[in-house]
Amino acid sequence: MTGATHRPDRPDPLDDDLGWMLGIVFRGYVRAADHALTDFPGGPRGYQVLTAAINGPARNQGAIAEELGLDRTVLTYLIDDLERPGFVARRADPADRRNRLIDVTDAGRAAWEKRRSALRQVESHLLGALTPADAATLRALLQRVACSAQAADPLRDLCEVVTQVHPGPAVPTDRPDAASSRAGRTSTPRARRRG
Repeated sequence: MTGATHRPDRPDPLDDDLGWMLGIVFRGYVRAADHALTDFPGGPRGYQVLTAAINGPARNQGAIAEELGLDRTVLTYLIDDLERPGFVARRADPADRRNRLIDVTDAGRAAWEKRRSALRQVESHLLGALTPADAATLRALLQRVACSAQAADPLRDLCEVVTQVHPGPAVPTDRPDAASSRAGRTSTPRARRRG
């Protein structure tokens, strides 16, 4: 399945590797989604921000950033991008005026619906090897796995997740960030990159 040297009598180890499978599907989706959202403010991430903001009452930027796993500074720039064409508007939170709530405008809803339709076509193409019933089952299973993973660990520190999943040798305590990482404190960006 993974290459020309695949032999039915000797399965390729990658054929059963979840990371490889997710990576192939993810890369295919990202390429097609990038094309479908090429002129959308903020690209695919801008679309995700609009999607997060479009349902339910207006939410503050911090809640959206946490849900999407985005740095608040990055989210601010994405909201700026969505605000320029009038897709969203910021307003003070009456419960806490230091917070800004994000409201989706009528123009934002129309833009979202148009792009949602384009992305549904991308998804249908990507899942074309499945029957409609299998595609619906895959979506439901992926949703369950994603929601469970997000609830269990919002992925604030990917190195810690890797350590929990695959414990390796003990981290030397002479590194300045090792003790703080083990104590559950937020690790530095440098420590995150090592994961």
